[in-house]
Order: sequence, then C-alpha cells, then structure tokens
Amino acid sequence: MTNFLKQASAGLRVLLVLTVITGILYPAAVWTVSRIPGLHANAEAVDTTLVGVDREGDQWFHTRPSAATLPASGGSNKGELNADYDQVVAERRTTIAQREGVSEDRVPQDAVTASASGLDPHVSPAYAELQVPRVARETGLSEQTVRQLVAAATSSGFTETVNVTEINRALEAAR
Repeated sequence: MTNFLKQASAGLRVLLVLTVITGILYPAAVWTVSRIPGLHANAEAVDTTLVGVDREGDQWFHTRPSAATLPASGGSNKGELNADYDQVVAERRTTIAQREGVSEDRVPQDAVTASASGLDPHVSPAYAELQVPRVARETGLSEQTVRQLVAAATSSGFTETVNVTEINRALEAAR
C-alpha cells in the first residue's frame, strides 16, 4: 500500500506540473508573443511570402480557400463524408469555374479544398495555370509574362508548388 501511495503521489505531482506548464505557461507565452507588433521597415509593415494572403480582385492570383477565422488559423475538421463540406466544395467549384471561364471538371482539387492552417501561400501548378488567362486579361500583361512570373514562383520539393504571395508581389512590381 505504501508503494501505491508513493506512485500515486508522484503521478499527481507530475500531472500538476505538466498541467501548469502545458495548460497555463505555454499558452500564456504564445499569447504574449502573438501580441508583439510586426516587423517594420521605414514605418511600413514588412510582409512575408511564408503566409498566404488572398487579395481581393481578379487582377491577383488567389490562394486556396481558408476555413480559418482570422486572427486564428485552423481547418474545419470536416471531411469528404460530411454533407455540409461537400456542398461548400461544390459551391467553390462552381464559383471558381465561373470566375476562370472553364468547366467545373477543369477546377483542380486544391482550388476548392481549404488548407489545414488557412495560411498556406502555395497552390498547385494546375491551379496557378488555370488563373493565368484571367490575371493576364485583368492586368494587361501578356499571358507569356504572367506564365514567367508563375515559373519564377514555382518550387520543387516533396511536391511542386507555386507561391501565390510571391507571384502577386511580382505582379505588383510589373505594373
């Protein structure tokens, strides 16, 4: 019985210590760091190509949809067997097909499914290619020039991806 009480007491102490660390200290530290103002250069905010920002307007490339509600990030936890999710994906597919002037079967999967964090700046080369004619038409740039910007923002790793934030910066500079 004494051995059991020693083990139970040790387990309880570990539980309390880890609860304080993971349930209070760590969240408080993350919250504190999140309140630090962003980086600034010459009184202007410095942005990054590591976070996807979906700009308004047809003159820009669009990122993947997001299930996040800012300032938080995160997915919806809905899967392909969820009827609500299927409806949202179908609506997105219709909207994107209309915006890009293509049939719904040409819309890539990443154009209609949300990224896990909602902050991913990358899209597939197929989704970037789908957007080229619209962006070229809206910006007045040639499709060849826009394709060159896409190629410059394409990286190969585990899979080939295109950084939308990087392309939109390049579009801004090219105007």
